[in-house]
Amino acid sequence: MTSTTPPPPTPPGPPGPPTPLDPHRRTTRPTDFEDLRRQAVALRREGLSLRQIRDRLKIHNNDLLNRLVKGEPPPDWTRRPNAKDDLRERARALRLEGRTYDQIQLELGCSKSSISLWVRDLPKPERKRTREEASAIARKGWEATLRIREEQRQARKNTARDEVGNMTERELFLVGVGLYWAEGAKSKPYDRRESVTFVNSDPNMIRIYLAWLTLLGIDRERLRFHVMIHENADIERAERYWADLAQVDVTTLGKTTLKRHNPKTVRKNVGDDYYGCLAINVRQGAGLYQRIEGWWSGLVVEAQRLTT
Repeated sequence: MTSTTPPPPTPPGPPGPPTPLDPHRRTTRPTDFEDLRRQAVALRREGLSLRQIRDRLKIHNNDLLNRLVKGEPPPDWTRRPNAKDDLRERARALRLEGRTYDQIQLELGCSKSSISLWVRDLPKPERKRTREEASAIARKGWEATLRIREEQRQARKNTARDEVGNMTERELFLVGVGLYWAEGAKSKPYDRRESVTFVNSDPNMIRIYLAWLTLLGIDRERLRFHVMIHENADIERAERYWADLAQVDVTTLGKTTLKRHNPKTVRKNVGDDYYGCLAINVRQGAGLYQRIEGWWSGLVVEAQRLTT
């Protein structure tokens, strides 16, 4: 048997380069720390900010910097004033005068949550009105608020209406295409019905649709009208209303479609201003329907072109 001698151990190589230290990490021995602290405290007492002390002593560790100046108050010039201190004092003074949260909010313009935080330790003012009187005052104030909101709403509507300006025939054409495709009857792959039928309860939608048909040159003789309405409504009144709007004789209307009343349904469309819907059908309208579908496809293509 042949014995083998193990190879001698490999001598250790030269030491590698020292691991680089993080330039922003500053290690200090106790004596170094005390020396740095004396310098930092002295600078702090001279009125320097933490940023200035950091730059002066080349200390880039915020934790170390805060430890060095611990217990030393910041100079007055570094203190930021609290913008709400004055509001808080005024709110407390008003509360001590017996003012309510609403009254304080009205005078100072701050939120009720802030007011509550500032004055919740103060006694509540004595109630000077009965609950009924307070409710009446609140309703009156709310009515005024609603009136202002309605005035603002109407002002916005009027401004927007004026922004439309004079409509061209092309603009009416495009509006009509979109209007029909949104509200009119459409053919389905599983149920091909290329008829032009438009049903709506909004009289202004009906007006625009009729104006669009006139623009397209559709003869009034090709139009057929009939009313769709709940059976417990004033049917004759509704028929007269739609006939007047469409400028046709009421006797030329088709048979009114009645919707059965469901006692379980709580209807909102009731009252004197409920007239149901008017349905308008264009006779021999297959060709017109195909053109409408093509116009709509053209609008889709152009919209995508403008936005891509």
